[in-house]
Amino acid sequence: MKKPLSEFLGTFAMVFAGTGAIVINQHSGGVIGHAGIAMVFGLIVLAMIYTFGDISGAHLNPAVTLGFAAAGRFPFKEVPIYITAQLAGAFAASFTLKFLFPENLTLGATLPTGSVSQSFILEVILTTILMLVILSVSTGSKEKGITAGIAIGAVVALEAMFAGPVCGASMNPARSLAPAIVSGHFQHLWLYLVATILGALIAVPLWITTRGHHVTEKN
Repeated sequence: MKKPLSEFLGTFAMVFAGTGAIVINQHSGGVIGHAGIAMVFGLIVLAMIYTFGDISGAHLNPAVTLGFAAAGRFPFKEVPIYITAQLAGAFAASFTLKFLFPENLTLGATLPTGSVSQSFILEVILTTILMLVILSVSTGSKEKGITAGIAIGAVVALEAMFAGPVCGASMNPARSLAPAIVSGHFQHLWLYLVATILGALIAVPLWITTRGHHVTEKN
């Protein structure tokens, strides 16, 4: 139970802090700001990698789990367990925010401000970059060590910083699914589920090609 519990807690913290920053920014009249929200997402991911990376790998993201499995670095039989734990953590975080801020309408849901095609392409590219970095700095399916935490947290913050105002910079099906369902704003939800998973899977052959080898998880 250590691995699924770690994924539950890590994803809860990520969604609670990240989408919570969006909710509190709205509640406080913009005190945190867009740059602050992006930094919160990056820092909480960094912190959770250091906290749970040596236990479960701190995937915190169904797309990342599927990417690791597609790369041969995570057993497919454990994918449902991880994704269930991640979704449970995300929903627990969104319900907690709903309880704390019942007047908030979106709970930090990812909603495109431009066209759907624009946001779809952005999310695919953003998730591809994120997954490529994760595969390159992690060991097996474990995101651990100083390099992994800093690199992955920095990419999350960077991508949220520049792409967030247009597509929301989800890069994570769980991060988008929970607030959308709990708040009732799921009209564009398919975009964030399909694009993020597609982006993670695209990163796998790119990683194999650039690295020139195929690492198999030994654990």
